[in-house]
Amino acid sequence: MGRIWKLGDNIDTDALAPGRFMHRPIGELAENCLIDISPDFAKNAAAGDVIVAGRNFGLGSSREQAAQALKLRGLQGVVAESFAGIFYRNAINLGLPVFVIRSGQPAPADGLQATLDPEAAILRHDGGETLLEPLPDFLLDMLHDGGLVPHLEKRFAKEGQKT
Repeated sequence: MGRIWKLGDNIDTDALAPGRFMHRPIGELAENCLIDISPDFAKNAAAGDVIVAGRNFGLGSSREQAAQALKLRGLQGVVAESFAGIFYRNAINLGLPVFVIRSGQPAPADGLQATLDPEAAILRHDGGETLLEPLPDFLLDMLHDGGLVPHLEKRFAKEGQKT
């Protein structure tokens, strides 16, 4: 279980991976993730937490460090009304679970304790459950393997190919 961090619409990659930290090690970038819009998140987000956001999460540049910073924080995942396409794919490729809230489902409140169940596509929280759009099995497999590269390495190893 982890804490829900409720964010609004249009959270961009510049907020997730602030430019002034891009030249520093990824761990330091992750420590400053969202510092400009949610200083409490930057200071207090912990492994197992979940971001719940509005529309168009991850818009902006294609920097994969935005998703990587969230993964390094140890988040269970990000749940949003919608995602920018490049961020969404970067997150899946890096093994960060991202789920769209099903239409008509209310988003849970900030600060609740929650558990993300990727297989069932449900965010369970103190206030009940929020249903999510399910991911296809091949994307769930990729997430379980830790992202695209580990997934391909595993597949190639099974097939007896060199990576």
